[in-house]
Amino acid sequence: MAGNTDLVILTVNVNGMNSPIKRRQIADWIKSQNPTICCLQETHLKQGDTYRVKVKGWSKIYYASGEVKKAGVAILISDQAKVKIDLIKRDKEGNYILLKGSINNEAISILNIYAPSGMALNFLKEKLRELQEEIDNKTVIVGDLNLALSELDKSNHKTNKKEIKEVNRILEKLGMLDLWRKLNGDRREYTFFSAVHGTYSKIDHILGHKDLKIKCKKAEIVNAFFSDHDAIKTTFNKKL
Repeated sequence: MAGNTDLVILTVNVNGMNSPIKRRQIADWIKSQNPTICCLQETHLKQGDTYRVKVKGWSKIYYASGEVKKAGVAILISDQAKVKIDLIKRDKEGNYILLKGSINNEAISILNIYAPSGMALNFLKEKLRELQEEIDNKTVIVGDLNLALSELDKSNHKTNKKEIKEVNRILEKLGMLDLWRKLNGDRREYTFFSAVHGTYSKIDHILGHKDLKIKCKKAEIVNAFFSDHDAIKTTFNKKL
């Protein structure tokens, strides 16, 4: 962790982890980024294969995986952190995992989501409704939502304004904010390039409850050379 004083959360869509070479690349990259918490989406690992993920220094690993090689999410927590997990909720298809507990004696809830492309908005509406009782002012939601949250999140300005309005209505009801956008204002920076449409977008996000906004010191997009997505890294004050 950064000087053992900050809470650093890193999230990335890895676009598959079944290759041993790629798993090694991802492990080395995580070590170089040195997060307190690292959230992965689209591991493509089946339930029986999650043991293959090993990152020295991040031995506390929590998974949600399905029975086929698609979706799959994981949360890795640094061995330097004092961790207490009180509740784990998993999606049987491997599209989300929720951890509630404490890190270094500070209460926190982490919801790691992969929202399937083509049905992302309906998926989010359904799952956030199911989990709303677990979402509080210590909650951070991360992942590949497959949705822009602002017209600034698309390079071609051809955003679905109705979709953006609807997803923000849902998030606002839960008290959730796009922390990267709050810290970076109107800056245009993206996490994914669609070769089919020839457009860039920011569809990967770290969201935090509005009470956490003043605790968030930095939010940046970080290159992830092994994936077709870039990562987002957010630094919080130690005390949430």
